[in-house]
Amino acid sequence: MATTSSLTVLYPGSFDPFHNGHLDVVTQAAELFGSVVVAVMHNPDKPSGLIALADRVQLARRCTEHLVGVRVEAFPGLAVQAASATGVDFIVKGLRTPGDFEVEQQMAHTNHSVTGIRTVYLPCRADQAFISSRFIREIAQYGGKIDHMVPAPVVTTLAGIFGKPSGGNQGPA
Repeated sequence: MATTSSLTVLYPGSFDPFHNGHLDVVTQAAELFGSVVVAVMHNPDKPSGLIALADRVQLARRCTEHLVGVRVEAFPGLAVQAASATGVDFIVKGLRTPGDFEVEQQMAHTNHSVTGIRTVYLPCRADQAFISSRFIREIAQYGGKIDHMVPAPVVTTLAGIFGKPSGGNQGPA
């Protein structure tokens, strides 16, 4: 699908780690809007993270380098601050479950009231809806198979962190 749009959107997240569901949303956003800023954020409500912020930025860049119109940057603070700083037209959020919608809807209304920037929801593909960074970290920690849920650079990074292979067939997690 060729893009006919010249809008810029912000796709914020912690991306710890970046997975195929994230890649699907970035791909959709690039096709629909033309330009995507992947904002790698630190969420203070989550632990400090498995992967350092600078490494998450590099991983997201490696995983999206084949996509035209996509750039990856780290941002401190709030997603709305990143959206304002980059002058985007919309914030994009991926949805997997009805629970995601409830949380994202409240955040979208709050963000709009603060900045006037609207949020657009993109559902991930059905075969990606079960993927979560939390589960990927846990499965990788115990040497389980993750190569069908994350791009190759992430498999390599997690194997390096946990000292175990995180791809191939190691059996159930």
